Amino acid sequence: MDYTVSMFLNTLTPKFYVALTGTSSLISGLILIFEWWYFRKYGTSFIEQVSVSHLRPLLGGVDNNSSNNSNSSNGDSDSNRQSVSECKVWRNPLNLFRGAEYNRYTWVTGREPLTYYDMNLSAQDHQTFFTCDSDHLRPADAIMQKAWRERNPQARISAAHEALEINEIRSRVEVPLIASSTIWEIKLLPKCATAYILLAEEEATTIAEAEKLFKQALKAGDGCYRRSQQLQHHGSQYEAQHRRDTNVLVYIKRRLAMCARRLGRTREAVKMMRDLMKEFPLLSMFNIHENLLEALLELQAYADVQAVLAKYDDISLPKSATICYTAALLKARAVSDKFSPEAASRRGLSTAEMNAVEAIHRAVEFNPHVPKYLLEMKSLILPPEHILKRGDSEAIAYAFFHLAHWKRVEGALNLLHCTWEGTFRMIPYPLEKGHLFYPYPICTETADRELLPSFHEVSVYPKKELPFFILFTAGLCSFTAMLALLTHQFPELMGVFAKAMIDIFCSAELRDWNCQSIFMRVEDELEIPPAPQSQHFQN
Repeated sequence: MDYTVSMFLNTLTPKFYVALTGTSSLISGLILIFEWWYFRKYGTSFIEQVSVSHLRPLLGGVDNNSSNNSNSSNGDSDSNRQSVSECKVWRNPLNLFRGAEYNRYTWVTGREPLTYYDMNLSAQDHQTFFTCDSDHLRPADAIMQKAWRERNPQARISAAHEALEINEIRSRVEVPLIASSTIWEIKLLPKCATAYILLAEEEATTIAEAEKLFKQALKAGDGCYRRSQQLQHHGSQYEAQHRRDTNVLVYIKRRLAMCARRLGRTREAVKMMRDLMKEFPLLSMFNIHENLLEALLELQAYADVQAVLAKYDDISLPKSATICYTAALLKARAVSDKFSPEAASRRGLSTAEMNAVEAIHRAVEFNPHVPKYLLEMKSLILPPEHILKRGDSEAIAYAFFHLAHWKRVEGALNLLHCTWEGTFRMIPYPLEKGHLFYPYPICTETADRELLPSFHEVSVYPKKELPFFILFTAGLCSFTAMLALLTHQFPELMGVFAKAMIDIFCSAELRDWNCQSIFMRVEDELEIPPAPQSQHFQN
């Protein structure tokens, strides 16, 4: 055998090795190009897909991904046609209180939880919601119009106190009861509601203090709203005042509901939110329903949560992480307590499990940053006052308040973890494509870095890892190309090297064959009898 192998190797010329390595490099290069093109277009490896789809069933495996890939085209696919501004920043519906929560964090840690960009956006919101063109006619409102533009917190607080003091002095109007008498009536006019709002937001150091100030603001704001409501049709100036007073009243009532939620009076908070949504049904820009969903989840009123989702999880309405992940939580709740990855791999997914997995896939496609916080793979920080939908800022704002609700549902985080492992097989790739939603905005990372503090590591869109077969063919192509180049440059040396490697391989094979034949010969000479069976088995 050694003689035959050596004769065959001696007949091979260096040109054979050059042709062999060159052909191997060419074939592996073509495979690499095809694999890369297929991965860029479909987001998966062709070889891996063929192996899973055709070879695995032959070997007795169960294909669980085939059913996952057949997502029904529901109403969300129509949202691809929505003209959505890529990096529109939204007011965080669950933003904290600056004085009672953000400032306390600064006192304890020495870090600033809010960026200048975030606070500047809040100042613009305050000027939009709480001011109008006729504020110069009322001295207290004129002071507050300047206060909302102040950068220094102490200057804003001082301006709010000044507005209340001026309003206190000017509101005492002496009216004679009888012209000939000396009896006078002191008539008190309502105070400045926006001044109380600023003090409740920034000066109050506890939620209880903030609630007291908001109740005073409610008395003042409700009176202004009723007066402007009667005069709203008397001109554009009165319409602007009524619109401002409406915004002030809605803001106050919403923050009072959030105070009740913080202080543990959840049922009272739910009632206040429902009443506010009934009284002002057209003010959807405040996203009060997200506050209501969080409070209902705290009460574990899952039927009411489903009713709210049925109303707001609509094609025509913009989505949010709260909407998508709450819907996923409700569907996961139906199967998570008995879900087992091993059992699911053996028998396949049931209909309810499939619905839960598809809901999680839908949520992850909308915002892929949330699972890292829900699974505690990344630490949470205080949410900003503004969020970028589908960005890291929205993921922080959602997980900060909803992590406890996911933990309360047994097995929900386990199901999320198992689904998270294979989620990005379902998400379209590259990012220019969209499956259930409009394409993922590329600019979210830049906007989130402006919204989130510098000490936080901003999450970016999770890139899909290259499949193993692309890496394997790339390595094979590089290795064979290097061998072809070396063989072309040093044919004799590479020929000697190839012969040595073949000799080593053949020697190892021959040694194994000799050992096996010797062992068989020894067995024949010794005539080893088979092991006798026990009496129990013979009977």
